[in-house]
Amino acid sequence: MIPRILVDSALMPDGGGEIRLLRRGDEYSIMLGATELMNSRLSGSEEALAQIACARIAGPSRPRVLIGGLGMGFTLRAALAALGEDSQVTVAELVPAVLAWARGPLSHIFGTSLSDPRVRIVEEDVAKPIAGAKVAWDAILLDVDNGPDALTRKANDRLYDRAGLHAARAALRPGGVLGIWSSAPDRAFTKRLRDSGFAVEEMSARARGGRSGARHNLWFASPRRL
Repeated sequence: MIPRILVDSALMPDGGGEIRLLRRGDEYSIMLGATELMNSRLSGSEEALAQIACARIAGPSRPRVLIGGLGMGFTLRAALAALGEDSQVTVAELVPAVLAWARGPLSHIFGTSLSDPRVRIVEEDVAKPIAGAKVAWDAILLDVDNGPDALTRKANDRLYDRAGLHAARAALRPGGVLGIWSSAPDRAFTKRLRDSGFAVEEMSARARGGRSGARHNLWFASPRRL
């Protein structure tokens, strides 16, 4: 049995606890207590989030995409692969250690994605670029925390409450899409999306891609005309 080795640890903002970067052989994981938040071998559902959302905005020239949460870069890399050279992708990551890990011990996973000229990294809560820009984004992809049921940081709930969803709706360009990743389905959240003026499609995706691994939940929401 290959043991897990602690690579680094960092405190989450707002008293969210300590996250740890662990390595087992060539496998990396990010843990909060006994909960594994992400694993370098489990990227299927995060990639599906980007692939499906980007396919839905294939029409506009110079598409602008906002990604909430850098993680291990799965969503970012899939978005870059799906988008053209004229696209712009902004990634908002609140935790400085996650950015440091991406440029350090996890750099082999990220490859050239962080230096891609289409990419801009901002060290801030994704709520800020959502609230600060009206009709600005063709896609907003939220891969934050555990989904609508916040695990690491209670303040993340504001992304998924009615006010947060109205802000996201106002920030989308016509024909834009709000994509949301979650570890599990949430009927109340699906209803909240619809009540907030979105047409909603909900689906599941495997953590390992294809037909294996745990099922994660994805929502793709497009603003309805009110």
